[in-house]
Amino acid sequence: MKKIEQILIGTHNKGKIKEICYLLNKKIKKITPLELQIKSPSETGKSFKANSELKAKYFFNKSKIITLSDDSGLCIDCLNNQPGIYSARWAKKYGNFNQAGKKILDLIKKKNRNKKIKNVKAKFICSLSFCYKNNKIITAEGIIEGKISDRPKGKNGFGYDPIFIPKGTKKTFGQMSKKKKMLMDHRFLAFKKMKKKINIL
Repeated sequence: MKKIEQILIGTHNKGKIKEICYLLNKKIKKITPLELQIKSPSETGKSFKANSELKAKYFFNKSKIITLSDDSGLCIDCLNNQPGIYSARWAKKYGNFNQAGKKILDLIKKKNRNKKIKNVKAKFICSLSFCYKNNKIITAEGIIEGKISDRPKGKNGFGYDPIFIPKGTKKTFGQMSKKKKMLMDHRFLAFKKMKKKINIL
């Protein structure tokens, strides 16, 4: 593959845009759908992979610019892996991510009522899709295991970061410095795999 001069970051989520920009080579020009006045497609896929590929193809076809799209979310064990691919939609449903986070804590409390061992296991999943010439797609997935905090902690990050504690740490993503979080999270793990497939990123 030839040297990449510019990439369209296929999302309207400002938090995701910041993280992906940070991970990409500084020499690559980063463009957003907002700059090109491209709206988001309907996410009709049944998995993170299907949705990230759908978005990558959509933004590529609209812009004719090499596109890197993300679909990610929080999967909670005792809630049958919800909100999962509906993570952003839960935020819309309950008003914002803070309210959705409180709803999640409430649901977990109900599920674990009268149980000696509380099940608060969770994981963040990210599927990154890279769409280039003739709709060709390369996809990579990153998963970080962890647990849900007893309450929201920290004001850094975005989305559900204040309620998620990654395995091996005691802090939520919301309590970590942006740099520390961005160099260990599910998006970083997916990007590391992607870089092995496309070493010019």
